[in-house]
Amino acid sequence: MMSQSVKYISLVVLGLFLTAISFSQDQRDQKFSRGVELYTAAKYQEALTEWVDIYNTGYRSASLCYNLGNAYFKLDNIPGAILFYEKAKLMKPGDSNINYNLGIARSLVVDKFEEIPELFFIRWYDFIALLNSANEWALISIIAFIFSLILLSIYLYTARYRLKVVSFWAALSIFLISLISLAFTIRNKTLVYDNREAIIFVPVVNGKSSPDNSGTDLFVLHEGSKVTIEDELGEWYEIILSDGNKGWVPSDCLETI
Repeated sequence: MMSQSVKYISLVVLGLFLTAISFSQDQRDQKFSRGVELYTAAKYQEALTEWVDIYNTGYRSASLCYNLGNAYFKLDNIPGAILFYEKAKLMKPGDSNINYNLGIARSLVVDKFEEIPELFFIRWYDFIALLNSANEWALISIIAFIFSLILLSIYLYTARYRLKVVSFWAALSIFLISLISLAFTIRNKTLVYDNREAIIFVPVVNGKSSPDNSGTDLFVLHEGSKVTIEDELGEWYEIILSDGNKGWVPSDCLETI
């Protein structure tokens, strides 16, 4: 009797949970569609409000970030546009529309730094890691690992020589796929969730030689510039520019990607 009651309560709780999720998704879809309608009607601020509400719930997608970038761009908020185009690119690096709009937004930034070229294999490694989400790469890794264990057990217990050879090499190959997928999982998480890149959000800021206002001015940055955070001390960040220069700036002058 008790077990039936527990089972009934569990089903009710599960039903309420699934209903809440469905309701939340419906709300999100409605707000996103309403934002699209407002954006199409040139009501960019209202569209931005709808999409920011979705973003603040913790939901993330390339489409949402891309539309947020478009809204900020229409409102002449270049740092906001670049920030969300960069976020969208992390989730969908091969999208031509995202890359094109990001390129246009970057062309409007005052600062033009000579970039240190990235090694081609690192660039391709990051590109592949971003083709799937961290969860998708992790799932591939787990499934491949399970299959490798199954094939390994066949190798250990079968008496047929030919099957032993095939199962051994198949197990080894699939285990390597599991390890590679795990590496992509870790890299994707580092790029998307532990990203140390940031966008300058104030009109002008001076890079200092030390984390205080008395430090020597090393360089000047304008809004929209992309930097990488190297270190943090109190309310200051040590940043590195794309040309390799380093300096300290107040933490409230930038937003991390």
